[in-house]
Amino acid sequence: MMPSIKSLHHWAYRCRDAEETRHFYEDVLGLPLAHVVSADIVPSTGEYSPYVHIFFEMADGSYVAFFDLGDGEITRRDPDTPRWVNHLALEVENEEALETAKARLEAEGVDVLGVTDHGFVKSIYFFDPNDIRLELTCRISGKAELEKKAAEAHELLARWTNRPERVAAE
Repeated sequence: MMPSIKSLHHWAYRCRDAEETRHFYEDVLGLPLAHVVSADIVPSTGEYSPYVHIFFEMADGSYVAFFDLGDGEITRRDPDTPRWVNHLALEVENEEALETAKARLEAEGVDVLGVTDHGFVKSIYFFDPNDIRLELTCRISGKAELEKKAAEAHELLARWTNRPERVAAE
């Protein structure tokens, strides 16, 4: 039996410049730089690939992390995936915090899309210096409404999976 997964420890992505990324995540978003690992050998594979791995801590103790490989490159986008699909969503406390974050980002010159009302959350969207789409979101639904959505989730997914145009394409 698979043990229960307790929480997110970190989400890691490539960055072009560790200091540029530090400035954005620490000075703009307010996530403190909490840990740095710098090495020439990748511990999991044993391959030579110099890197710095930087971790920014969120209020719940989880991290957003980045690898700077020293080559000034960012992860290449999949040209077949719309730009809005892959993103990292981070939760703020409430709608007031979301509005405050939007104003702070805009004051820093960051282009922000939203506030978008998704029915159960409200969100704003923007890109970091590595062209990673970020979402700040806050919950607006109560526990009863979220439980109702969870009870409907399998049925809604089955409808999507079994829709005629998808079945015909297979």
